[in-house]
Amino acid sequence: MLLKLFTWLGELNSDFLVFGYITLRGILSTLTALAISLLLGPSFIRRLVKKQVSQPIRKLGPKSHFSKAGTPTMGGALILFAIVVSTLLWSDLGNRYVWTVLLVTLVFGVIGWVDDYRKLILQDSAGLAARWKYFLQSVVAMAAAIYLYSTAQLPAETQMIVPFFKGILIPLGVAYVFVTYFFIVGFSNAVNLTDGLDGLAIMPAVFLAVALGIFAYVTGHSVFSDYLGIPYVPGAGELTVFCGALAGAGLGFLWFNTYPAQVFMGDIGALSMGAALGLIAVIVRQELVFVLMAGVFVMETVSVILQVVSFKFTGRRIFRMAPIHHHFELKGWPEPRVIVRFWIISVILVLAGLASLKIR
Repeated sequence: MLLKLFTWLGELNSDFLVFGYITLRGILSTLTALAISLLLGPSFIRRLVKKQVSQPIRKLGPKSHFSKAGTPTMGGALILFAIVVSTLLWSDLGNRYVWTVLLVTLVFGVIGWVDDYRKLILQDSAGLAARWKYFLQSVVAMAAAIYLYSTAQLPAETQMIVPFFKGILIPLGVAYVFVTYFFIVGFSNAVNLTDGLDGLAIMPAVFLAVALGIFAYVTGHSVFSDYLGIPYVPGAGELTVFCGALAGAGLGFLWFNTYPAQVFMGDIGALSMGAALGLIAVIVRQELVFVLMAGVFVMETVSVILQVVSFKFTGRRIFRMAPIHHHFELKGWPEPRVIVRFWIISVILVLAGLASLKIR
């Protein structure tokens, strides 16, 4: 939105042309989303408290969580608002990637909102039925995947990069649709599973947003992509602005979500952020690197799968409780220790993923 304004002003004064640079708009997008979250956060939380939109605590969960009863949730709406406003203000609204990611993020947010609304407002403990939630996620993910595949203009847009190896590109063909679907739906639910402790999910999401913003910038830059030996995807660089918005909104939310949390994000935040991150990873052609960088989310999801499979076939549990962050809590780790150690793991994995840009 503002890009057109500054482009017009640039014709009158060349100083305004600096706003055409993606890097500057990415920074401004981050700061804008951060400011929105910090400024609106207190009144938003008070409104949730007034409406008694509080998170129910599972009786089977760790006893340390019982004190969290009454903490307002659906805070992800604040994250979504900050992301949307900041992206609309600072991105090129003629870019198809921006609109694809923005729409997928919003629709997944709506799905999460329906689930939260049913559980918290209508007092339906089941929320949105799992089959309906998965169906809606699948419809949106497949629509986005088919759109991206059908509008791909270069072979590089549908080739899978093998990290740490130069020049190895795997043509996916129609399989691109299913890979995209898997990353959108899979990581949407992975972030949702991880969102069980104060700040546990939001900070790794911020780390990933920053890393994907870097990948988006170099992938959409013909000179840098050629220098680094990665495929050039025209237009992908504009997602740097969206990633900046996600990172800024996430940091602003963390101000209120850090231990002890004043607000939880709920499904509306977890589902939408996970879908956005998974989709961006596909667009910038870094699926395999993303699996590495998102190792905390992957670990949480795998722990649930292993727990369910083990109990179903052997009657035994591998972990004291799944997802795995509850396992460490039940081993006696204080909640802040679990959170910070998972953050440290996330930083290490993200740095390892970024190293793939040079180590080939």
